[in-house]
Amino acid sequence: MDYTIRTAGDSALLIEFEQVIKPEINQRIKGLLQLMKEQPIEGVLDIIPAFASLLLTYDARIISYSQLSKRLSKLLKLNIKTKDGKQRILEIPVCYGGDYGPDLDFVAQNAGISTDEVITRHTSRDYLIYMLGFLPGFTYLGGLDEAIHTPRLENPRLSIEAGSVGIGGNQTGIYPISSPGGWQLIGRTPVKTYDPDRATPILFEAGDYIRFKPVSPEEFLAIEVAVASGDYDITILTNEEVRHGD
Repeated sequence: MDYTIRTAGDSALLIEFEQVIKPEINQRIKGLLQLMKEQPIEGVLDIIPAFASLLLTYDARIISYSQLSKRLSKLLKLNIKTKDGKQRILEIPVCYGGDYGPDLDFVAQNAGISTDEVITRHTSRDYLIYMLGFLPGFTYLGGLDEAIHTPRLENPRLSIEAGSVGIGGNQTGIYPISSPGGWQLIGRTPVKTYDPDRATPILFEAGDYIRFKPVSPEEFLAIEVAVASGDYDITILTNEEVRHGD
């Protein structure tokens, strides 16, 4: 698999693969990340994975860019495979349309299909979490049905409700906290995907899968009450075949 290594400042290095969203590239990045955690390179301070790249920060007093680049080049020649393990599929309830998803009609019109078909397509597959970023716990998901790829808003909203589920181009994701944003909003989940008061504030990890489950407005409110009282547990599936769609 082709790659390039380049500087990213005076104490950071960037490994770049083909700039596309592909599970194969994600597996390559995860494998390299896993190997470097098991066999750490002295002087490397942090390793930050993204869709198609891996950023390393390092202490230039301990290891130089040239030395680190050579070490990484040797590692990248290895046939690195990730360890087998259970894949978590987290089922996230979403109420689509209406006040919860004000842009659902636009997404349907843009795709030339009904709103029900948008919901069916959005919930028919499981989404790999490639990375977390932008906001604490914001999920960058791969695998969105091409039929519902939708351009971002021309004028981003100044405030989006926490839990909003949106589409931006060829991606879909969940806003973990209230924030500005430019994605088309198609629904909202009552689940808190980020809660600073929780033992594990961020609900997901890169490498998990998300499965969206449509719920009615009444179900949304009931789940919201259960979440607020600490009586709601999301469904986590394992050892199941991941639904990739057609």
